[in-house]
Amino acid sequence: MDTQNCFHCGLDIVKEAEIIFDEKTFCCNGCKTVYEIFSFNDLTSYYDFAKSPGATPQENKGKYDFLDNENIVSKLLEFQEATTAIVSLSIPHIHCSSCIWILENLQRLQKGINTSQVNFPEKKVRITYNSEEVSLSEIVNLLNSIGYEPYISLENYETQKQNIDRSLTYKLGVAFFCFGNIMLLSFPEYFEVKEFWLDNYKPFFRWLIFALALPSFFYSASGYYVSAYKSMKSGMLNIDIPIALGIIVMFIRSLVDIVFDYGPGFFDSLTSLIFFMLLGKMFQIKTYSFLSFERDFKSYFPVAVTRINTDFSEESIAIYDVQKGDRLLIRNQELIPVDGILISEKAAVDYSFVTGEAIPINKNSGDKIFAGGKQIGKVIEMEVLFSVSQSYLTQLWSNDVFQKNVEQKHKSITDSISRYFTPILLLIAFVGFGYWIFIDANTAFNVFTAVLIVACPCALALTAPFTLGNVLRIVGKQKFYLKNALVIEQLAKVDTLVFDKTGTITTNKKSNISYEGKALSEGNLIRIKSVLRGSNHPLSRMLYDFLPNGSTVNINEFEEITGKGIQAKVVDSFIKIGSAAFTGKTEEKTVLQTSVHIQINNEYYGKYVFKNQYREGLEKLFKSLKNNYQIKVLSGDNAGEKAALEQLLPKGTELIFNQKPEQKLEFIKQLQDSGKNVMMVGDGLNDAGALAQSNVGISISENVNVFSPACDAILEASQFQKLNYFLKLSKKAMLVIKMSFGLSLLYNVVGLTFAITGNLEPLVAAIIMPLSTITIVSFVTVMSNYYARKLGARS
Repeated sequence: MDTQNCFHCGLDIVKEAEIIFDEKTFCCNGCKTVYEIFSFNDLTSYYDFAKSPGATPQENKGKYDFLDNENIVSKLLEFQEATTAIVSLSIPHIHCSSCIWILENLQRLQKGINTSQVNFPEKKVRITYNSEEVSLSEIVNLLNSIGYEPYISLENYETQKQNIDRSLTYKLGVAFFCFGNIMLLSFPEYFEVKEFWLDNYKPFFRWLIFALALPSFFYSASGYYVSAYKSMKSGMLNIDIPIALGIIVMFIRSLVDIVFDYGPGFFDSLTSLIFFMLLGKMFQIKTYSFLSFERDFKSYFPVAVTRINTDFSEESIAIYDVQKGDRLLIRNQELIPVDGILISEKAAVDYSFVTGEAIPINKNSGDKIFAGGKQIGKVIEMEVLFSVSQSYLTQLWSNDVFQKNVEQKHKSITDSISRYFTPILLLIAFVGFGYWIFIDANTAFNVFTAVLIVACPCALALTAPFTLGNVLRIVGKQKFYLKNALVIEQLAKVDTLVFDKTGTITTNKKSNISYEGKALSEGNLIRIKSVLRGSNHPLSRMLYDFLPNGSTVNINEFEEITGKGIQAKVVDSFIKIGSAAFTGKTEEKTVLQTSVHIQINNEYYGKYVFKNQYREGLEKLFKSLKNNYQIKVLSGDNAGEKAALEQLLPKGTELIFNQKPEQKLEFIKQLQDSGKNVMMVGDGLNDAGALAQSNVGISISENVNVFSPACDAILEASQFQKLNYFLKLSKKAMLVIKMSFGLSLLYNVVGLTFAITGNLEPLVAAIIMPLSTITIVSFVTVMSNYYARKLGARS
């Protein structure tokens, strides 16, 4: 019978069973329906990415009815608040770029789906949807109807995530077994032993070697054949094509040698080739896994949270020490680090970290609150339901909503080279074969195979991710936490540095504070301290620590107004704490100092004057930065400390005072419009807009659980003096990438030169190929570690 392929899934279909629609042939109504869905929603460009990329949809027949049960759905959801819900689904069928494209355009197929993001390595899609407009069961049925049935098992949902694919290990084991035994059996051929019994049994040993080569050829190397076939089918040439071609040619040639008794063939070289290539692939995977492990589990957020002990004392603890049952104190603008139950009467929570939407959601006592929310308003207390998951917090911070559009220069170079690499490599191989076939057929086959095997862009493709990944790990250990590896590339481009003053170049740990004004009663001091307890502003934290300890009182109608101050109703009093203008005090123009003013029941009392303590090493840091960068200091305070700063900072440092948050953002924008590449360093409170606008936004953390989701990096305050070291290291990382590019290309040029001239055996080529990858990875690791130590010694 005549057969042809289904336009959607690519399966063979019998002529008599074909379904024709829109001048295209389908194997079943399911595939035809999927095509109709895509056509109706103007998504037929799905088929432009690959030929026949889809899968045949399965009949579910009520298979997902259990998703109508709210209790079951709540266990599957990552987040559910108001109308917003987020779920991560495992999709085993994800296999190519067209899969990614259609799964990231689900909002065009189903009303109520807001965004969908694919994690290709883990074969998952993370869907954010409106639970009032669409249910989880409708989403799952939609996925099933277009051929992307999700894997959902309530019994082993967690364990399924931990499944490890060991197929590469099995293939490597089989390849090693075949390679070792064939080498052993080939010794008489190597040494040309002419013993009677060996000569007599030579055909037997050759056919035994052939039999031992079969598992390696058909099983161990199968991944290369499948990848090459899919690549050719989609019209895109990947590097597995020349590798698969080289293996097949070597196998056929060796078989011909044995059948016609031309010689022993090259089964020893063939099995060793497969073994060494799989070994190189295993090395790559293990190294990637190592970098991923470092990122997910060791690069913890440098944040702390306040725990309330059984004796009602408060202590600051590391975020990963939080345990189930702990009672936590969450101040205004602090990130909720864990899922828990609200104990306080009311709370307003901003879930912009999770959803990208900054509209606060009101919660009442007893309600569940999710990790990743930011508490807005008066201080609250909560009880922990689950211990913190650092990888989850990293995931929230890296939410695509907050990613900046960054040109990945080195990635584009690698992509460009890889795109033309395979066609050029195939051309060289066939030209070399064509030249040598008229001189020496044996050499011609050696040249053809060696060329296909020795040149590989794998090492080239690995230079940037391994260099940046290693630097990411190095700076993470030194308490400089980057959102992703691309931030390193951005740091290397920076030419202008903008610093916030309060809480950034000044520290909230040390400050001389004095009070000027009417005497405050003990009751008023308790009220003021209770109001300050809910604020995270550096001056609020300093003043809170300065005031005497005492009992706390309930706060009502707490509000912190960015750039102005705090106002709150405390028992029978209305208190304002903040700037002079905010509290109704008109200061004389000659009085220039950092101060916090107090107003109680519309009566101005006085002010707390701060003599700020600047961070240790500030003068040395700015002096070293001045040589390579333009430095500017922005402050929301008045110019009271201008003279002190001018003495402390290098000449020419631009000092700008009385800046509101929106003015800081506009200042950054003007610098960028003039062609500057700006890095902003702030405390994450009044600087959130400026941090988001800058090319690189760094939030200083002083054991306070506050930073903007739009910041690109978090620097623990104790490491502030190392800022120049981190900037220099980022430039050295780019240098290492360039050097490794050159080394990788040199490897390929030298290897191809020896191969094309017939001076490189396929076995040696097979060893050189993974060796080049190992060399490049070792080179970038050693060099990035070397520069880290060298620059660190100078700092």
